[in-house]
Amino acid sequence: MRALPEALRHRLSGTLPGLEAQLRMAPRLRSAPDGGVHLGTLRPAAALLLMYPHEGVWYVPLTVRGAGLRHHTGQVSLPGGRIDPGESIEEAALREAYEEVGVAPADVDLLGRLTPLPIIVSDHLLHPVVGVAPRRPVFSLATHEVDRLIELPVARLRQPDVVMWEERMRSRPPHGLMDVPYFDVQGERVWGATAMVLAEFLDLLTEVDAW
Repeated sequence: MRALPEALRHRLSGTLPGLEAQLRMAPRLRSAPDGGVHLGTLRPAAALLLMYPHEGVWYVPLTVRGAGLRHHTGQVSLPGGRIDPGESIEEAALREAYEEVGVAPADVDLLGRLTPLPIIVSDHLLHPVVGVAPRRPVFSLATHEVDRLIELPVARLRQPDVVMWEERMRSRPPHGLMDVPYFDVQGERVWGATAMVLAEFLDLLTEVDAW
């Protein structure tokens, strides 16, 4: 199963699908859009998109965020959080994955970064990092941060019924109804920034399969 990580490593070193891919899973506001986002005012954050093989299938771990967290309570996320002073993006992604779900940094081979994504509701600029583990990690959840671990088969992202839509009310100005796409995964709706990161990742998977 080593062929896929090496193909992704090579592909991540080139031009990324970027915003066009991310926007496929972005909420559609029915009224006037936001004004421009000043990226320099956003706080940097990092997340780890980790692939691991188990019983001949590739998986990605996702977390259902704990009820006591300040932002995005109950939403499905990649392991991640704010970058501490002096940390690199990769160091922060590995630290957060270890703190949230117990993935040992030494067990992760980093392949590259996806396109940074502004998360306006929490004033962060998210830097997704793609990594691979040689086998299924022994997960250990930080229960004050993580309510549930979802082990998502990567192949599920490619099934035609995985993307669904719902109507939501926007929580900050401009208020209004949004049409929101989401990945339907194990009884959870994966939407927003996490879905947008997965959309770009899915584009890369499709490209490397074509090779």
